Amino acid sequence: MSGYSTEGAVWWNFDTVEKFMIDVFKGYGMPDKDARIAAEVLITADKRGIDSHGVGRLKPIYIDRIKAGQINPITKIDIIKEGPTTAVLDANNGMGHVVSKMANDMAIDKAKKFGMGMVAVRNSNHYGIAGYYSCQAAERGCIGLTGTNARPSIAPTFGVENMLGTNPLTWAMPTDEAFPFSIDCATSVTQRGKIEVYARQKKDMPPGWVVGADGKTKTDSVAVLDELVKGTAALTPVGGIGEVGGGYKGYGWATVVEILSSALQQGAFLKGLLGFDAAGKRQPYNLGHFFIAIDIEAFTDLASFKKTTGDICRALRNSKKAPGETRIWTAGEKEWDAWLERKDKGVPFDAVEMKEFDGLKAELGLTQYHFPWEK
Repeated sequence: MSGYSTEGAVWWNFDTVEKFMIDVFKGYGMPDKDARIAAEVLITADKRGIDSHGVGRLKPIYIDRIKAGQINPITKIDIIKEGPTTAVLDANNGMGHVVSKMANDMAIDKAKKFGMGMVAVRNSNHYGIAGYYSCQAAERGCIGLTGTNARPSIAPTFGVENMLGTNPLTWAMPTDEAFPFSIDCATSVTQRGKIEVYARQKKDMPPGWVVGADGKTKTDSVAVLDELVKGTAALTPVGGIGEVGGGYKGYGWATVVEILSSALQQGAFLKGLLGFDAAGKRQPYNLGHFFIAIDIEAFTDLASFKKTTGDICRALRNSKKAPGETRIWTAGEKEWDAWLERKDKGVPFDAVEMKEFDGLKAELGLTQYHFPWEK
């Protein structure tokens, strides 16, 4: 979950928000089928309370990049290489959601036939919340794993230069409960989307999230967004600055994701993912992703796996709590709680998001929509 306050937000129901985003994507040249995939991934983030990757990214991450020529709204996918359990796809600078849906489905189909499947993607773009894809695998009785590289933002341990992306390594496993075990997080202490939310709310970040060129932490969220682009500040890996808190662990896992997102498919990596050339001109990001699916029934029956996984989660939640604490969560539970809270309320819009949606509506003439914040 985002963990941010929705105080003062204006709520709008999920179905209508999703329809609006479909029409916006189509208005900027995306085919209907692709627009529906992209909008579904975005709205899923909001449904799970992951506000950093939901509607707030429609304009700045996707539409603005389409308009700038950094993303091709028509996603042409080439199969570069394919075997019984593997494949390599080239997205040709198309929408990350679209190629990722295809790649993930391929990995799951291969797993269902041969026990395991893995598909790698190159020349793609931001693919939304990684948990969307791993949870799709869990829904089909598989263990799902996905990762993606991203524009450089993490400094290596003992460094201050942004070299690695936030590089999530995301797993999902079905349980006998209403929701899967799903760990979806960056290999950095935080990621740009959360800083964007802090900046929109004009709040300082906690110390330890970002390191400056002097090796000290930075907390001004608005300034940091600019400094991350300029390369004068960097995110810290999971574990924080230095080795005392285990920063080398996050650094190591971020590097694993970088390798699997580039070396297998021979795609771009590290500084090749900046989105700008040496002269500062915008260019495609050329991101890479990978998707792994493992068919549980290749090992044991699905019901038994679900029960054991559920038993583990329940035992963890019911273990002894720290003084003053009332609850222990397992991964994916907070996202389920967010859905239960939001399913009848919809998406919370802050002032920045309302302004962005107003602009998109005006640009495309989508007068059939009446926003709840309009008088």
